[in-house]
Amino acid sequence: MRTSFNIPDEVLEEFDNVWQEQGLENRSRAVREAMLEYIESHLRLEETTGEIVTLVGFDYRHHDVIRELHAVQHEYQDVILNTSHTHQGEWCLESLFCRGSAERVRELTYQLRDFDGVRRVKVMVIRDNLE
Repeated sequence: MRTSFNIPDEVLEEFDNVWQEQGLENRSRAVREAMLEYIESHLRLEETTGEIVTLVGFDYRHHDVIRELHAVQHEYQDVILNTSHTHQGEWCLESLFCRGSAERVRELTYQLRDFDGVRRVKVMVIRDNLE
């Protein structure tokens, strides 16, 4: 199947550099592998049940979303145990150490991904099925 995407030039350039350095055959192969990795990482969170411990990391433009992000963090304070914040130029990096139901952590993750000012959200499930 053929498809098209709108991707910022700098992201595409960096992506091309990486797959070419790794010696992959072509961009289509690299995109296919990247999509499979994306699916695999998201299915782990989707399929996890019970109580879990996770680290949720994300980067964002401070001025674009800070008030909304704080509101979301307050809404999920039942699962967020600790936060860490650092500045990287105009971008901020935030990490949330969470413990609680997999469903609540999923909801939190989806809310963070829904912000236009949030560039990327990564979730690492550290422990699952703690019940």
